[in-house]
Amino acid sequence: QVQLVESGGGLVQPGGSLRLSCATSGSIFRAMGWYRQAPGKQRELVAVVSIGGSTNYVDSVKGRFTCSRDDAKSTVYLQMNNLKPEDTAVYYCYVRTVLSSATYWGQGTQVTVSS
Repeated sequence: QVQLVESGGGLVQPGGSLRLSCATSGSIFRAMGWYRQAPGKQRELVAVVSIGGSTNYVDSVKGRFTCSRDDAKSTVYLQMNNLKPEDTAVYYCYVRTVLSSATYWGQGTQVTVSS
């Protein structure tokens, strides 16, 4: 069983920045990334970084968010810049294992963008 522990959420003003971290109990994963879910909306994939380092982002965060991973620390990050009120959501990190492609989730961290 892989454990994921998220940190870094909080309240920030529009235009501000936050950095989310997700530390895992595992080692190397096929993919690591972040989903988010806003009130009344479906969970959406925000960003993912593959084992090779390639990244993909939802269009609404391109140019503002950067997803990265440190395999030595088994940690995935989400650097969020120029935050907007519409980025307000609970952010969940996830990982997908190499052999079985099983998916594990973090507990979620609240990000609120408001003046």
